[in-house]
Amino acid sequence: MTTVHLRDDATVAPVADRWPGLALPRPDAVRSWLAERLFRHAVRAMPVRVVFPSGERLGAGGAGSPVMRLVRPATFFHRLGEGATIGFGESYMAGDWTSTDPAGLLTPFAERVAVLVPAPLRSLRRWVDAARPDDERNTVVGARRNIHRHYDLSHDLFAAFLDESMTYSCAWFAPGSDDLYAAQQRKIDGILDLAGVGAGTRLLEIGTGWGSLAIRAARRGAHVTTLTISTEQYESARRRIADAGLDERITVLSRDYRDASGHYDAVVSVEMIEAVGDEYWPEYFATIGRLLVPGGRAALQAITMPHDRMLATLGTHTWIHRYVFPGGQLLSVPAVERNAASAGLAVTERIGLGQHYVRTLNHWRRRFLTNRENLPGLDDVFGRMWEFYLAYCEAGFRAGYLDVWQFGLTNHSRPR
Repeated sequence: MTTVHLRDDATVAPVADRWPGLALPRPDAVRSWLAERLFRHAVRAMPVRVVFPSGERLGAGGAGSPVMRLVRPATFFHRLGEGATIGFGESYMAGDWTSTDPAGLLTPFAERVAVLVPAPLRSLRRWVDAARPDDERNTVVGARRNIHRHYDLSHDLFAAFLDESMTYSCAWFAPGSDDLYAAQQRKIDGILDLAGVGAGTRLLEIGTGWGSLAIRAARRGAHVTTLTISTEQYESARRRIADAGLDERITVLSRDYRDASGHYDAVVSVEMIEAVGDEYWPEYFATIGRLLVPGGRAALQAITMPHDRMLATLGTHTWIHRYVFPGGQLLSVPAVERNAASAGLAVTERIGLGQHYVRTLNHWRRRFLTNRENLPGLDDVFGRMWEFYLAYCEAGFRAGYLDVWQFGLTNHSRPR
């Protein structure tokens, strides 16, 4: 790939030296022209303001509307033409555009994601959208590699924006409260209640995180086995569990869910299924069914998207796959229900928490912006990438394009 200097871009080469994915191929005048036309068409009626260095303004937003400032328009449209939505995110990473309210700016885009491209051109998206690379498949080996790329980045990074419980999933705020730590404990209690976890429960947790759920379940009197394939989280969770004096009640295993064995009264998994991948959803639910005793209860917390959008995006490779969650794939509610039913599991309860994720992500983004200067070795591109990631997700939940649910499931299989 050859890096070139565009007329209004004097900083592309240094950025690309540190982040090869941001290197620009030779400009394609047709793609850049088409990207600019589509962008102008898309934003003309949006409640945003797009400001060019020349002073030109686009959008229907008035005073107080989110502002997108194009720093290097030619580079922005070039990236957009070459990479579509991936290019949009890469442009923010590279500083081609800025905003003081990226979540507010991205929300109208998320609300219109299915219609941003005019109908006559939608059939061409299969040639524009990148295909998911084979090396991101969630095989037993591939899943460890994918998880390592996200969760093993740095304990300090996650500590910079999570609350003291180190809980990396949607919180559940009590009415009138904005306390993130309390909301995370409320969420954990909710998922444990759905699974009927109490004194003497044999509990399996798929996806340990930093150990907060396992610790809370053990304090209820449960005997917990928790699985993780993240090296950093395995070590951190073991330390936290030891510090809590709960070694005898909690067993932490560095093990893929597919290799789990035993029989459990309850299984819980909080926002881990997003990393399973669509080709392995049947095996994931079958594993839960296999490990649960007859009549046992499971509880999942899962981020979802509309079913039609899930079908339309299966197999595509997005900005979030390339830079944040390789191998990830969100389910829809029907996909959860169908895969569960195929494994002999019935969905008995469903609790929606989508708007709580807006607040959770807003907390995380503000904390990250406050603490990012204290993170050693964090370069500006990574900082913009992580800010864009948190804003991108917040916008999806604000728009209602994304949702998150707690699902209660029961194993209706016959005794073995």
